[in-house]
Amino acid sequence: MFLTISTTGTRERPATDLGFLLHKHPDKAQAFSTSHGTAHVFYPEASAERCTAALLLEVDPVALVRRGKGKGRGGAPDSALAQYVNDRPYAASSLLAVALSTVFKSALRGVCAALPERAEAPLPLRIEVPALPARGGAELVRKLFGPLGWSSVEAEPVELDAKFPEWGASRYVQLVLEGELRLADALRQLYVLLPVLDDAKHYWVAPDEVDKLLRAGEGWLADHPEQKLITSRYLSRRWGLTRQAMERLELARLAEADDLQVEDVDNAVDETTDTEERPVPLAEQRREAILEALRTAGASRVLDLGCGQGQLVQALLGDVRFTEIVGVDVSVRALTIAGRRLKLERMGERQAARVKLMQGSLTYTDKRLAGYDAAVLSEVVEHVDLPRLPALEYAVFGSARPTTVLVTTPNVEYNVRWETLPAGHVRHGDHRFEWTREEFRTWADGVAGRHGYEVRYVPVGPDDPEVGPPTQMAVFEMNGTTGPQTENAGKARAEKSGITEKAKEAKAA
Repeated sequence: MFLTISTTGTRERPATDLGFLLHKHPDKAQAFSTSHGTAHVFYPEASAERCTAALLLEVDPVALVRRGKGKGRGGAPDSALAQYVNDRPYAASSLLAVALSTVFKSALRGVCAALPERAEAPLPLRIEVPALPARGGAELVRKLFGPLGWSSVEAEPVELDAKFPEWGASRYVQLVLEGELRLADALRQLYVLLPVLDDAKHYWVAPDEVDKLLRAGEGWLADHPEQKLITSRYLSRRWGLTRQAMERLELARLAEADDLQVEDVDNAVDETTDTEERPVPLAEQRREAILEALRTAGASRVLDLGCGQGQLVQALLGDVRFTEIVGVDVSVRALTIAGRRLKLERMGERQAARVKLMQGSLTYTDKRLAGYDAAVLSEVVEHVDLPRLPALEYAVFGSARPTTVLVTTPNVEYNVRWETLPAGHVRHGDHRFEWTREEFRTWADGVAGRHGYEVRYVPVGPDDPEVGPPTQMAVFEMNGTTGPQTENAGKARAEKSGITEKAKEAKAA
């Protein structure tokens, strides 16, 4: 990736002042390490009349692939799809923008202790980018740079192949900007608009990108006619972040129009008093919903199946109506952490008699789990491979058969409301699936019918009118009869999955 910045001067105000402004000496060739390669800064020409600084980003394709491969939120989108054949090492993109902000950090802020007056004054600048991806073509390039004070914006389309002109132009342009601007303003424009024109970023866009955009766009973005497109593309079309940025830009515009500070415009809330209730974490809302359902069912002996680190067990211990609490998990490490959380070694004798932690797999039948009033599977089923769900179903509903069973699981429809969750991703890397409300109800209705339970559904968390609640809970109550498939068919499914008690003992042996 290659970019040049040129300026002209006189004997009195030499063009080589560019070296002071960029904090890079014209007589030196310097190299800077980046996360995806090496950035080189050198001066092809440096005289009083004309000075050119060049930034060459030498991308390491292997590092690019390794950092992008399998990272999910942090992976490079183009590399993930075409790891070894893509334009990332050659065409200006967010990689070059990040290198620009890293190598010319002080210049981007307009800081120059040696020549502060030159840093504040416009310079005759010429900026060239030989290969710039432009999703929108040369016309969009002119729309983005044209209103920013450049006297000339040239965006010449690059042919796919000069030997075959009938193939037409590629999506790349050769960009040349000329005009009198402050160097800091020109660099900030490039920092924002290079990834905007590419319409992609090589890293995961987090909420702090809003602050970066507003800092780099200060003084020009609020009044730009293409503000919405710039903001949306820069923030990778994440609507929550885009809305937040647009609101803050509007505040900045209003403050500037009235010659006020933003804080003086956005003063509807008295910061000295806390007038807004803090939202209750979803995990806490889930535990409260479970405790309320157990109290309503009149349960006193409770199983926490897949207890993890013991948060629910701890909450159950806080209510004396639960006389026996058993936490079960397949992970010994999780049970160790749960024991430390509960302070089992320092617990009084009466309290210790109420709680027990034991290792076990929920896809195996276990005689120790029979006879309890209630069982809870909180955020458990989505961690089980779909082919093994029938085994879990029989182990809990067919073999253990508690009077009440509570099952909570994420509602995948609600995922669009999580601003930090990329589209198409599940909430946790270990989730094998996440169900819609209809899929969850289909599964739960089938389980209830097969094993003699009745089931009702309880939303947990804010119940969005469009996508439902973030967590869905099914409350199973034994109806006093056995389903038509409970015993024979249930055992057949368990035996088919190889998870009967006998198979378990053989596996242990």
